Formats: sequence, C-alpha cells, structure tokens
Amino acid sequence: MRRGDVAGLMNAELRAALVDDLDQLLRLHDRELDGETLAALAAADFPLGLALMPRSDPLPAPWRQMADAVRGLPAVIDKAVLDELAADYAAIYLNQACGASPYESVWLDDDHLACQAPMFELRAIYAAAGLKVADWRQRFDDHLVLQLQYLRHVIATDAVDGLAMADFIDEHLGFWFPDFADRVAARCHTDFYAALAGLTCEWLRSFRFMLAALSGRPLPEHAEIAARIDRKRIRGRGEVAPLRFMPGAQGPSW
Repeated sequence: MRRGDVAGLMNAELRAALVDDLDQLLRLHDRELDGETLAALAAADFPLGLALMPRSDPLPAPWRQMADAVRGLPAVIDKAVLDELAADYAAIYLNQACGASPYESVWLDDDHLACQAPMFELRAIYAAAGLKVADWRQRFDDHLVLQLQYLRHVIATDAVDGLAMADFIDEHLGFWFPDFADRVAARCHTDFYAALAGLTCEWLRSFRFMLAALSGRPLPEHAEIAARIDRKRIRGRGEVAPLRFMPGAQGPSW
C-alpha cells in the first residue's frame, strides 16, 4: 500500500466522527471544567457516544471508569465541586504537582527539561501543515493539547497521509502519553481526571490499531520506536539551543 492510501479507507463520515471525538477530548484537556461542560457530559452519558467506543461487554476499564466518573458527578455542580476539579487541573497541566508534565520534551530529554528537541521537531511538523502556535511562551509546541489539535487537523484534511499520521502517533504523543496517563491516574485527586487520562490513552491506542488494520502494516514494537527516536535525537543534537522552562500560566492553543 502506498503512503496516503489509508486516507482512501477513512471516508468523510468516519473522519468527521473521529474529529468529533477529538473535539470532546480536547475540551477536557485544554482548560478547566465548568458547570455547563459537566452538565453536557452527563446529558450525553460521556464517553459512551464516542466513535471509537468498543462494542465489547463489559466495556474495557478505561471507558467504564470514565463513564462512572461522569455518572458520579453530583446533580448540582456547586463551587466546591468545581474548585476540586480546578485544583486537579492545575496540578496536572499547570504547576505539575502530579509530577506528570504535559510536555513531550520532559519525558524524552535525558535531563527531563522542557523546550528541548521534541519541541522544535513538532514546531517544524506543524509548520509543514500550515500551523503555528499562537504564543509558544504560553504553551510550548510539544504540549499534549497541541499534539491532539494537530492530529485533529490532519484527520480533518482530505489529503491526509494515513501512514505519516501513524508515524506521528508512534514517535510523539502515543510514545510518552501512556506514562503520563499512568502517573496522572496514580497521583491526581479526582476520579474524573484519572479516568480522562486513561480514556485518552485508550482512544489513541484504539485509533492507532485502526490505522494499522486499514494499512495492513503491523504495529512497530516499542523498542523499534524508541530506537527511531534515539536516532533522531543523535542527529539533532547540537543543532538547536535548548531553552530552559520558565513556569507560567498556560494560555490558548492555536
């Protein structure tokens, strides 16, 4: 199968459904929750309406835990509930009190520094797609939300290269996000954010399996992907000057 042929198997209806999935996940990772969003999740019985929801009975744990977290929200969302969720959001995405950085560089750099080679690589990937982060000082290019937004953009594009999309997941978000999700689930304080981390990880895994099935190309082993990433790091070492992470409020995305 030639590169890009996967796109022909992802018809417009499927792509629209996947984009809708990502829109819902992005809203939950992008900013603090509010009462309106929580009410909408409860009304939709989230996540049971997602396009990639498995048809097995019983549901796999990540889906069941997210559904239970949403159903467990009180009927009346008061300030105390929102404050607890806001504190967890800050601990995960802003001050990293959970010890789970939302930035790829921190996971892949030997010294666990932000603004390293992965940030510049992702900036170049976005630029090739005609995208640019509005203000990288507010949210660096390798943030998980920006990677999800890029994935959404690619899926929504008629000329999507399915195999390139698979490589993107393998070498970027799909490589480090499972570790991020495990740490969030172990250290955050709310069932909601623990379940969201696990659900997003499982959604990415399901989507990657779908790409493998459509292309007929076997999934690479984790060690193979790690070797590919190491080769890129060796080639790129010394080509860019690292920037030190300066804590600050995270702003809007694209």
